[in-house]
Amino acid sequence: MKIRKIEVFHMNTANNKMNSPIGCRIYTDTGLYGDGEAGMAYGTGGSAAYGMVCDLAELIIGMNPLENEVIWEKMYKSTFWGQNGGPVVFSGIAAIDVALWDIKGKHFGVPCYTLLGGKMRENLRCYASQLQFGWGKIDEPQVWATSLEDYASNALLAMAEGYDAIKVDFFDRDEAGKSLNSLEQTGLLSPKKLNMVEARIKAVRDAIGPDVDIIMENHSYPDAISAVQLGKLAEKYNIWAFEEPNTPSVKTSEYIAKNLSIPIANGERIFSRWQYAPYFEKNLIQLAQPDIGNCGGITEVKKICDLAYIYDVAIQIHVAGSPLATNVALHLEAAIPNFTIHEHHVANRMDTSKGLTKFNLQPENGYFTVPELPGIGNEFLQSAIDNSYERKVIE
Repeated sequence: MKIRKIEVFHMNTANNKMNSPIGCRIYTDTGLYGDGEAGMAYGTGGSAAYGMVCDLAELIIGMNPLENEVIWEKMYKSTFWGQNGGPVVFSGIAAIDVALWDIKGKHFGVPCYTLLGGKMRENLRCYASQLQFGWGKIDEPQVWATSLEDYASNALLAMAEGYDAIKVDFFDRDEAGKSLNSLEQTGLLSPKKLNMVEARIKAVRDAIGPDVDIIMENHSYPDAISAVQLGKLAEKYNIWAFEEPNTPSVKTSEYIAKNLSIPIANGERIFSRWQYAPYFEKNLIQLAQPDIGNCGGITEVKKICDLAYIYDVAIQIHVAGSPLATNVALHLEAAIPNFTIHEHHVANRMDTSKGLTKFNLQPENGYFTVPELPGIGNEFLQSAIDNSYERKVIE
């Protein structure tokens, strides 16, 4: 079997304010095809990731799609920028790698978790992610939190669906709903700002009670100084994990770890096993969050998970892509011993995700079951591919 052609597409969504997924479909000479996704589709830089997938595709036409390790090494070592690369390189590799795993599963007639060694659990606990953006009905606009009542209400909506864990960014906007900038989120924070954050945490904790886990999101916006101030607030409310406290670097992470007792979650801006290694070795992350779409795909993230296991680091795959990314994460999470919880992002409930993929899996009572179809068990709809605003075929 050989790779015959690769189609790369930058997709339109019902609500482009959130993201525009970047996908690829790899076609083989046997008629099988597989789909993958580059994670660098939100924020700024999606056109670079799209271009990287196109460039990498040219390297692998004619290769055997079952040889994912061989292809991964070629993409990593034959690009000049692969070694110690960042999100552009690794998201490009990821899109192609996931599509290869999809083909491999279909070729052997098994789900990807079987190829990864088998299913260690039937059900995967998950949390409702990014409640500051709302938690309303699926495929409908969400209510962004501004007031204390909004924060509490969104948490209660998630609880009503059976979730016993949530994630909220309490410090991304002011009391009027205006987004905070980097100058307002770094350095020594004023008592007014700290009181605002604490009031929001307290409103949520009081609403949901002591038994629901809260992950406090920071999106890497604070610096080490403000992160410690915020973390000390979080400790008072039994926050389960303190996510992305600052822009990750080993030295500043050491400062934060030294000054806080709260578990640290981090990893969506760390892109390979080489980059993760010093964080694990120094015990700077307790909950690692690699993004399969930004960390080189299943091939690389499985190695990151295995490395984390050596250091007793728990795993939660970062999931903020299309519904395709949900399927991919569930397969890997099911197959590793150090899985802890799955992220279910509010974006997968928004109209942003409508009409993109064959399936848009949703948990029941706060738990996912693992997809059982061959491969990753999902694919982009042809109508969504046809509606892409950028599209290229490499043969």
